[in-house]
Amino acid sequence: MTSYKDLGLVNSRELFKKAMAGKYAIPAFNFNNMEQLQAIIQACVEKRSPVILQVSSGARKYANQTLLRYMAQGAVEYAKELGYNIPIVLHLDHGDTFELCQSCIEYGFSSVMIDGSKYPYAENVELTRKVVEYAHKYDVTVEGELGVLAGIEDDVVAAAHVYTQPSEVEDFVSKTGVDSLAISIGTSHGANKFKPEQCTRNADGILVPPPLRFDILKEIEKRIPGFPIVLHGSSSVPQDQVAIINKYGGALKDAIGIPEEQLREAATSAVCKINIDSDGRLAMTAAVREVLATKPAEFDPRKYLGPARESLKKLYMHKVENVLGSAFKA
Repeated sequence: MTSYKDLGLVNSRELFKKAMAGKYAIPAFNFNNMEQLQAIIQACVEKRSPVILQVSSGARKYANQTLLRYMAQGAVEYAKELGYNIPIVLHLDHGDTFELCQSCIEYGFSSVMIDGSKYPYAENVELTRKVVEYAHKYDVTVEGELGVLAGIEDDVVAAAHVYTQPSEVEDFVSKTGVDSLAISIGTSHGANKFKPEQCTRNADGILVPPPLRFDILKEIEKRIPGFPIVLHGSSSVPQDQVAIINKYGGALKDAIGIPEEQLREAATSAVCKINIDSDGRLAMTAAVREVLATKPAEFDPRKYLGPARESLKKLYMHKVENVLGSAFKA
């Protein structure tokens, strides 16, 4: 058993309290490898932002559970080396079994998500309650989910939205004891969040998706006032990155994301954690494709992963400062 406290990590409880009071959201950035982790820490240290390092079940398998533990500890020490000891959470994203959550806690995670949203309500409650009971023994925070997001993210696949029912949230939170709640109000996983026919064009000719269901969010806030809310599937799919990918041999079609101004609005509410994954994948892929296409003789991974890391860092600095509002909140 490895305690996250021995690794220098924190759980999300105090971060969420401060975020709600300060009307900003904590960035939850997914990572799979060293370059992504470096970019996240560099960006958040420079912007003095707290950060949640997110690891999906697939990413944990890819990176290896033992290496991840030391990568998280290394991230804490790296932040100190860069000059600022920012608060860092290591969080399991979309855990789907009690056993997975248990294993992550034993390997030093400071926060876990148990996603029972695919089950009937009573089963979701029971599974979430069981994880909370175990996690709280070790002061690990737990995120639950009500509602289903459409799209694809690693092993998480759903064909359609199921909006969160505000009538269920108070009962769910009370019976499970969760520390935060992921809700469905129109965000979705992956880079292809909306079809063009679902969108309208603004004055600049840019496709704009349907607005998020802020009415549902407000009703949830009324029913569980002051309770931390989480938004998944919140990448905005920068069209400049999509264009670079397609210019250099990519085939991304109908890649449309969540407008950043809507996320900024959400961050001023009880939404205190916003998950961003696909935007990072796009930024890295665009940079790698450009290097390999324009310098075909290059074979040193540092020569294309280095620019990818810089592109990702730039993206995350923008997100922290201009979208989530968490800059200088560490």
